[in-house]
Amino acid sequence: MMKFKLLLWMLTKLMQRAVKKNPKCAAYVKDKNVIFQIQTASGEGRYFEVKNGKINSYSGLTKSPSFTFTFKTGSKGFAVLSAKDSVNTFLTALKTQDLVITGNFVDVMWFQSLVDFIQPHSKSSLTV
Repeated sequence: MMKFKLLLWMLTKLMQRAVKKNPKCAAYVKDKNVIFQIQTASGEGRYFEVKNGKINSYSGLTKSPSFTFTFKTGSKGFAVLSAKDSVNTFLTALKTQDLVITGNFVDVMWFQSLVDFIQPHSKSSLTV
């Protein structure tokens, strides 16, 4: 569970860094106001707030997130969120119900695009 919690905290730091260092990312979050959470089925997790062009996160859960990612266990969550083949791993987790997504799917898609800003890219893909 500790790895999962640490990964969620690191996700915050990576998103904050992307907003600070990447003008396109800063523009992407500028007018967005959303609260979402990532948790385990047992209720351990973190919620994230995107507001006024900033991203913050807090330990614990919020009462009314726009959407929630619920992983069966912390180890499943860690495995999915840290996978090298993230798209296939993510889709497999949905299929096997190791991950359940609830809430506003428009905001989920927005979040998926936000995460693209923190994904490592090869130098050739950055110049295209």
